Amino acid sequence: MVVRVQSLLSPLAAVALCLAPAASSARSATASSSNPVIDADFPDPAALKAPDGFYYAYATQTERNGKWINLQVARSKDLKRWRLLGDALPTKPHWASKTQDFWAPHVLRDGGRYIMYYSAKPDTADERHGLCLAVATATRPEGPFTDMGHPLQCGESFVNIDPMAFDDPATGKKLLYWGSGFKPIKVQELKANRMAFAPGTTPKDLIGPNPAKDQFPVLVEGPWVLRHGPWYYMFYSGDNCCGAKANYAVMVARSKSATGPFETLQHAKGTPHSIILSKRGKWIAPGHNSVATDARGNSWILYHAVDVGRPRTKPTDEVNTRRVMLVDRIEWRNGWPTVRGN
Repeated sequence: MVVRVQSLLSPLAAVALCLAPAASSARSATASSSNPVIDADFPDPAALKAPDGFYYAYATQTERNGKWINLQVARSKDLKRWRLLGDALPTKPHWASKTQDFWAPHVLRDGGRYIMYYSAKPDTADERHGLCLAVATATRPEGPFTDMGHPLQCGESFVNIDPMAFDDPATGKKLLYWGSGFKPIKVQELKANRMAFAPGTTPKDLIGPNPAKDQFPVLVEGPWVLRHGPWYYMFYSGDNCCGAKANYAVMVARSKSATGPFETLQHAKGTPHSIILSKRGKWIAPGHNSVATDARGNSWILYHAVDVGRPRTKPTDEVNTRRVMLVDRIEWRNGWPTVRGN
């Protein structure tokens, strides 16, 4: 299925100092993108550039044509024209075979295999049981991925969500970031095989929600880490992604170490917040991003947002749950990323 692309739009302009409640063209990827690049429900996109020359994007579950897709995958040559490929995890793990909560996959290549980290709700009679971090592997970037047979880690509520694996170029350590619900985003070292946490290690808290009651962001999630120049940058999102109170935006922090401490843009510059991507015009609640680099070395941010004209996939859906994928250019200014148009 080739996704139809809408007319050329620049989805974002100036970052509001107070956050309100809240690909396509055949041209080179160095040009402005035409958004949305995937005009279908495709939440929490995570990007991967594979040796076959394609960019792959992985996303949270969705229902399409009356059938659930556990974890979505799409492919593109230029970050702008995308083809939906179907289900990257067509068979549920046995420990989550009766549930339908599969969130925010992230995939990296490890030699001849591909490793997917994701979140899932386990089969349990206890409705209070939270989500688990999970790991699956495949021999091709599009899958099919097969779960390793047991969760990586489980816990309360939706703390164990939004995993993102990263190899630290300075230390060679294999790291996993995740979180966080109403807790801080965390990082912990993985074993060499990437299928478990390294013995003797513990999670380290990095960035938390606003400690002031009911002040943005009341929760933080969706970490994406990259190294640019001497700095490690963490992109993260908060707070409500969806629903009538959708109030999502992308924020950023940086550190000289992959394991922190991270200084937020707000603290570094004394600004009212750390937002680099916020709502504008028809696009609301933008967030949960990844970053891809094109052949010319340009950085692009892939993220989801809600079209105010089409906030639902079906009339019976909750409002602001149809999250389509957008792509925009990142520019680096004075040691910090900015999104073109913001």
